[in-house]
Amino acid sequence: MSKAILTGEHFINGDFACAEGAIACGCRFFAGYPITPATEIAERMAERLPKVGGIYIQMEDELASMAAILGASWGGMKAMTATSGPGFSLMMENIGLGIVTETPCVVVNVQRAGPSTGLPTLCGQGDMMQARWGSHGHYEIIALSPSSPQEAFDITITAFNLSEKYRLPVLIMADEIVGHMSEKVIIPEEEKIQIFNRKTPENNKENYIPFMADNNFIAPMAKAGDGYRFHITGLTHDRRGYPVMTPEVQKEMVERLVNKIQKNKKDIILFEEIELEDADFAIITYGISVRVALKAIKMAKDVGIRCGILKLTTIWPFAEEEVRKIAEKIKGIIVAELNLGQIFLEVKRCVGGHVPVKFLGHAGGAVFNPIELFNLIKEFEKDRR
Repeated sequence: MSKAILTGEHFINGDFACAEGAIACGCRFFAGYPITPATEIAERMAERLPKVGGIYIQMEDELASMAAILGASWGGMKAMTATSGPGFSLMMENIGLGIVTETPCVVVNVQRAGPSTGLPTLCGQGDMMQARWGSHGHYEIIALSPSSPQEAFDITITAFNLSEKYRLPVLIMADEIVGHMSEKVIIPEEEKIQIFNRKTPENNKENYIPFMADNNFIAPMAKAGDGYRFHITGLTHDRRGYPVMTPEVQKEMVERLVNKIQKNKKDIILFEEIELEDADFAIITYGISVRVALKAIKMAKDVGIRCGILKLTTIWPFAEEEVRKIAEKIKGIIVAELNLGQIFLEVKRCVGGHVPVKFLGHAGGAVFNPIELFNLIKEFEKDRR
C-alpha cells in the first residue's frame, strides 16, 4: 500500500490539492460523477484512493453520488464528493437529508458560470446563495472558499474537521480558476496535520439515544454495524430518531440544528485581514477574486491611498461581526465577486448604511481587471475629498 500523505513540495492544481487534502485528513470514500471543472478531483481520487485502502465509486449521477457519501459516512468512513453547478443543483435534496440526519461529509463545488449548463470550462462564483439556501427548509450550513491551490489543500482538511465536529455536510465553494491553476503546494508531515474525528457514543449500547446532544448541541454518532440501535430518517424526528409529526418536536429539532452552528460561530468562521490596520477603505472578497484585489490595493498604495482586504475564507455562516467591526473604522467598502451581487447583499445588510458600499461584479467567464477595482477605490478617495 502506498504512503497515504505525499509530504513535501508539489506543483499541482487546486483540484489535485483538494484531493490530497482529503486523503491527508483520512477521507477514504469518494463517490462522484465527472463534470467540468471538478473532474480532476475525481480523477485524482480514483488514482489515489485504492492505493491507500480507500474506495472510489463513479456513480450514475450526482443524486446517487450524494446519497452514497451519506451512507458511507454512517458506515464510519470520512466521505467526499465533488461537482460543479449543474451537479450541485442535483445534490441539493440529499444535502438537506445530510443536514437533518446530521451526517458528516464534504461536498466540493468547483464553480463555473451558469445558469444551467452555462460556461463549463470558465469561472464563476454564482452558486454562493445556492450554497446557503439551496435545499428547502430552515437550516444552517458551513461553506468555505479557497483562493489558491495551497488553500484548497488546507481548507479541505478544515472542511472535514468541521463536518466531523458539527455533524453536517460542509461545502467547499471553489471556482474554476483556483481549481485549474497550478502553484506550489506544501503538504506537511502527518504529525503536523490537525485532524478531528467525530465523537462516538460510550460503550453503552442499551441506553444509546442517537440524537441526545451535548452542551454544544451535537450528539455522538454511532457507526452502522457496531451494535447500536438507531433509526435514520429525513422526517422530523425526536431524540431517539423516530418520526414524530408535531410542531413541538419540529421546533426542538430545527432549533438545535441551527444552534449548533450559530452558537459556535467563533470556532467556525475563518477570515483574514490584509493591510486593514490603518486603511481608509476595504475590499471584501473571496476565492479567486482575492488575487485580483491584492493587485488593486497595491496600485492604490502606490498613489497614496490606504486600502485593505477582508478575505472571507468562511462564507457561511457569514462573518457578520467582522464586517460590522470593519465598517466602524473605515470610510467605504467595496465588495468584489464573480456574480451580480450575492455576498454584496449580505455585506450591505450587515453594514446597514453605516458606510457606503460599492460593488464590482462579473457575470462569469473571466475575472475582473484590477484596474476596475482600483478605479472604484479612487472614486471613494475623490468622494471623501
